[in-house]
Amino acid sequence: MDLDKIYETLKKYANMRGVELNKDREFVLDLIRGLLRNEERYGYRACPCRLASGDKEKDKDIICPCVYSKEDIKEYGRCYCGLYVSRDFNEGKIPQVFVPERRQKN
Repeated sequence: MDLDKIYETLKKYANMRGVELNKDREFVLDLIRGLLRNEERYGYRACPCRLASGDKEKDKDIICPCVYSKEDIKEYGRCYCGLYVSRDFNEGKIPQVFVPERRQKN
């Protein structure tokens, strides 16, 4: 699949959710490559920054966008991996801080 096409699709999706893609396009493209690798491996686009189990039911919380992303963006200005961010984050109006893992270990 064409990376630019996926980028544009994710950008539209982000806008519909009231957020943005990270302004670092190369970073976003690397994350997209990770999502595609996980889709190839597991059959679903698990967050590339987390270890997927290969069991879609167990991993449903980390299928991009993960269920934690909304709260992460609200609290830290970005999701765990940094794909989806707030406008303030992209504009440098809030500090870039470490986003702690919200997912409970199984």
